[in-house]
Formats: sequence, C-alpha cells, structure tokens
Amino acid sequence: MTQQHKKSVSFLKALLSVFSAAIGVQKHKNMARDLNASNPKVYVMAGLVFLLIFVGGIVAVVKLVVAA
Repeated sequence: MTQQHKKSVSFLKALLSVFSAAIGVQKHKNMARDLNASNPKVYVMAGLVFLLIFVGGIVAVVKLVVAA
C-alpha cells in the first residue's frame, strides 16, 4: 500500500489495540487500521507500555501471594 493511503493513529488507539490483541479480541477493522498505520513507532511505544504494565502486574501478584 502506498504512503498516501496510510493514516496516523493516536497513541491511545494504538495502546488499546495492543491490549486487545494481547488477549485475543482484536477486531478485524482495527487490525486493518493497525496494518495501514503510517507510523510504527506508536505501536512500538504502546507495546513497551503494555510490557511494563504486564510485568508490573505479574510482579505485584507474586509479591501479594508470597507475602501471604
């Protein structure tokens, strides 16, 4: 697809897309939007934020279980 058909995606939409894709409920419409995004850096940053939240959640649960 050419660059002229690609659209910009906000960071919040990219983050929500990463979260929904991680749990397996990504809509086909959103997946097509993601594949046609003009700036992949937004998705890299959203992926890193998701990774930090995911790892932080696992660490918090482990600390909660081990402390009990």
